[in-house]
Amino acid sequence: MTGLVLRCVGNLCRVLLDGDGGECDALVKGNLRLKGLRSTNPVVVGDRVELQPTREDLEHPYYITAICPRRNYIIRKASNLSKESHILAANIDVALLVVTMIQPETSFTFVDRFLATAEAYDIPVVLLFNKIDLYGEEENRRLAEWQLIYAPLGYPTLSISATEGIGLEEVWPHIAGRIVLLSGHSGVGKSSLINALLPGSSLRTHSISLAHGTGMHTTTYSAMIPLAAERGGGYLIDSPGIKGFGTLEMNEHNAHHYFREFFALSEGCRFNNCTHINEPGCAVLAALERGEIAPSRYVSYLGILGDEEGGKYRPEQ
Repeated sequence: MTGLVLRCVGNLCRVLLDGDGGECDALVKGNLRLKGLRSTNPVVVGDRVELQPTREDLEHPYYITAICPRRNYIIRKASNLSKESHILAANIDVALLVVTMIQPETSFTFVDRFLATAEAYDIPVVLLFNKIDLYGEEENRRLAEWQLIYAPLGYPTLSISATEGIGLEEVWPHIAGRIVLLSGHSGVGKSSLINALLPGSSLRTHSISLAHGTGMHTTTYSAMIPLAAERGGGYLIDSPGIKGFGTLEMNEHNAHHYFREFFALSEGCRFNNCTHINEPGCAVLAALERGEIAPSRYVSYLGILGDEEGGKYRPEQ
């Protein structure tokens, strides 16, 4: 028996069964792990899994015995700074990264780390700049700056207001009929966006912490929410807000592959193994000096290289 994982809380999952389309609760067997991957959550939302009856447990009638091969997943370093990873979701068609210029302010570093990880696993990303109804002159100036950085790299950049319903129709062509991961800092308006896209979902929303300008968690676990059939169907994966994004398995030899402009320029470097730090004849450094690469992107790249040096990464405060 096989099915699709809709929700996971600890070792208990809600699974949509193949065939009759019914749902059931299933427990993750304690010895279930993926080879070569130390993860805090071996089974995640979006996984396709194999199940078998437990027979002795009437409340939880199934065990998850195996995870089917994944097409992709979004992964980050576990927040406890151990060598373990935390997987946000699996088998994703597109990721929506919600970004805000204010209440709270999203950083370039966070966005670039998310984009690099998505690039590594071949997951398209759409940047949703939310809360534009709150922006003044300074926020609009910075918004235009961000769009000038990311739009030429091929990342769609949409300006929206979930609470005011601005720009939401532009979101639907990117999500209809797809498995969509919704991510971003706490407080950027993910729950408000879901409520606006899917009237009747009635997800809880919280205001911003005035003391720190940061969001308060309203989602405590990831869950798949069906998209309206009349809009093409699919699922939206609502994930908990995250402060920082520690990368895994990226180093000086491969990190530039996941920065689109670096990868394109690297063919012009004098050395095939150029790390784009201080080598002579580096095409990336030359482009940076000419102003053809955003300094913020290069700072993010150097930060990712530092992740491999003894766990230097710390979540943003």
